Amino acid sequence: MREEQPKTLQEAIQYFSDEMTCIEYFSAKRWPNGVKCVWCGHDDVTFLSNRKIWKCKGCRKQFSIKVGTIFEDSPISLTKWFPAVWLIVAAKNGISSYEIHRALGVTQKTAWFMLQRIRLAMQTGSFVKLGGKGGAVEVDETYIGGKARNMHFERKLRMIDGGRGTVGKVAVIGLLQRHGKGKSKVRLTTVQNTSREDLQPIIRKNVKAGSEVYTDSHSGYEGLNDEYFHEFVNHAETYARGKVHTNGLENFWSLLKRGLRGTYVSVEPFHLFRYLDEQAYRYNNRKDMNDYDRFNKLLKKVTGKRVTYSKLTGKEGETTAF
Repeated sequence: MREEQPKTLQEAIQYFSDEMTCIEYFSAKRWPNGVKCVWCGHDDVTFLSNRKIWKCKGCRKQFSIKVGTIFEDSPISLTKWFPAVWLIVAAKNGISSYEIHRALGVTQKTAWFMLQRIRLAMQTGSFVKLGGKGGAVEVDETYIGGKARNMHFERKLRMIDGGRGTVGKVAVIGLLQRHGKGKSKVRLTTVQNTSREDLQPIIRKNVKAGSEVYTDSHSGYEGLNDEYFHEFVNHAETYARGKVHTNGLENFWSLLKRGLRGTYVSVEPFHLFRYLDEQAYRYNNRKDMNDYDRFNKLLKKVTGKRVTYSKLTGKEGETTAF
């Protein structure tokens, strides 16, 4: 395998144009201490170069580099998978399945499936709580939904009959930990509604007790003072009182919605959490990282995650682990 590493999309396409190079590169990331059998963990394996797979001398089973990853059971070569990963981690406002379809020469349906698998690897699920000495935490909620001009005629009529405002939209809660300029971290998840019963369990699960928590004046945040140093700002009067504001999350919402409306146009509520994972991954890895760093980091997260097409299309249930 070549020692130089790609830094740009053009270099990445050239670097990963050979399947064997992709396999060697990925195996070094997946098994830094040597290849191990994905079935029994045995490290005495033989590489069958004519088929580009390994055979375990312990359990006698065979396996490819894709087994146990988001790439499993995909007939698409890693020479196309890796540029797709590069494109999505590098695109500030996201990249659509139609763009992947045109750029890589796969069908739009295949490109959509590829992107959804990559978004699965972008999930950041962490048991480490925000706040404490790490910085104050902003909490805010927003509603996301397609604009009327992007809707089918029948759905538009239902929206008009059902009223305006939040009808037909999905509620999303965001938690942003301040770390100084350019270093803030965000966590996102969808919620059934913005009531106290829905919002506060998420806050208590993700923020350390005793932390500074800043919100707006929404009634769903009432009662946080029993566990946090909670202050709020009334947006009807002002957007900030010194350090008490949610401007960090307001800026993030603008970035998120610009990507959803401009790149994806319309996102089904069933899939929204995947797009939240995507934007949060790029946001949380934007500082002191180039495109190669973000690509390389994500490639280390593709193992142990797999989603089938039936799950993606709603034939099997699936939830986010936030």
